[in-house]
Amino acid sequence: MSKNLYLVSLGCNKNLVDSEVMLGKLKEYTIVNEPHTADVLIVNTCGFIGPAKEESLNMIFSLHELRKKESLLVVTGCLTERYREELQAELKEVDLFTGTGDYDKIDEIINSKKSRFTPATYLLNDEERVITGSKSHAYIKLSEGCNQSCSFCAIPNFKGKLHSRTAQSVVKEVTNLVKKGFYDFSFISQDSSSYGRDLGKKEGLIELIKLIESIKGIKSARILYLYPTTTSDELIQSIIKSKTFHNYFDMPIQHISDKMLKLMKRGAGKQRIIEQLTMMRESENSFLRTGLIIGHPNEGEDEFNELLEFVQKFDFDRISLFAYSDEEDTAAYDMSEKIDEDEVTKRLTCIEEIVKTKHEKSLKNEIDKNIQIVIEGESSEGEFFMGAKKLSWAPEIDGEILVNESEVGALEVGKSYEATVKELVGDKLLVTVTKTLF
Repeated sequence: MSKNLYLVSLGCNKNLVDSEVMLGKLKEYTIVNEPHTADVLIVNTCGFIGPAKEESLNMIFSLHELRKKESLLVVTGCLTERYREELQAELKEVDLFTGTGDYDKIDEIINSKKSRFTPATYLLNDEERVITGSKSHAYIKLSEGCNQSCSFCAIPNFKGKLHSRTAQSVVKEVTNLVKKGFYDFSFISQDSSSYGRDLGKKEGLIELIKLIESIKGIKSARILYLYPTTTSDELIQSIIKSKTFHNYFDMPIQHISDKMLKLMKRGAGKQRIIEQLTMMRESENSFLRTGLIIGHPNEGEDEFNELLEFVQKFDFDRISLFAYSDEEDTAAYDMSEKIDEDEVTKRLTCIEEIVKTKHEKSLKNEIDKNIQIVIEGESSEGEFFMGAKKLSWAPEIDGEILVNESEVGALEVGKSYEATVKELVGDKLLVTVTKTLF
């Protein structure tokens, strides 16, 4: 008799990869969508900032209330790694705890019914993942940990220093996924542009780009999470020249004021960041995404206004905004000039209007163009539309495209088509499919 498994993956897509590894190790279980029917429930937590920690705890309590008797509630991931002693002492609702070093041993932990925290860094190698949510796209994790020392970030404290996978391991995984029909890949890590530096390779990502380009069957690729100090001009040009990787640039700058960049311990200053962004923006068919933190300690009116002016002037396609979260074990936690919560909210409201305008402008630029899309399934608007993404976009974060007409008959999930953009409806492009691509 098969057992049922219910798994929740919270936080970033790096966590999602780890969840897919666990699903691969638990293939004898039947995946269910209702927690009360599961024999084993797993929560892969996020412990990055306050709201993520709260979401993780709420999910644990919620599943405990819903689960049936004799079931196992297993909690893993960044939150348990960061607060292992406190959580094991306080969360009596949880049956098994494990951290970020044992994703490939989750089956052993469940069978033994004993919590485990292996201190070694887990790097995906030959483990078989169960890719979720797509028939065409997969995330590829390049490394664990981070060598940066950003003032606001606690990740290096519980994830450790940078540990890169070998290029051979990455190439092998991508090759195997291509054989299974996947053709669109997002390469991710905490700091992707530092890939290979712990292995003695200053430009390891450039080398990897060349290796990935040689794999037959890949139609689309992008790199997420570039870091200003480790993103060289050579790396930017390698992406621009690539026939496989889109001119998709995702570099969270966090701020633009030299004062704040120094306080944030970001390494690169305003001039260098603008040079990088300009080079990226001027490339053909470029797509530019960044992230900003609002309300970091010592961010005065002058510094915020400088950021506001820069965001107004520079042509970003997407911007993610985050309110500063005061995290223990970070340099910013001990800074004295904290910004009042109401003031942070006020600043966020102010900059959100500009970000919304930037997003709308980026979408309007697509109207009347012929673009490549991938069908993802029924749209969020219901059965009258198919949901899709532009081939070059990253899934979920860059938006949804609505397909309401097709000149090629029935559309297949996971397939790529050419489509004409008709109009912008709210924050979504409306398109008509005109040609089957692959």
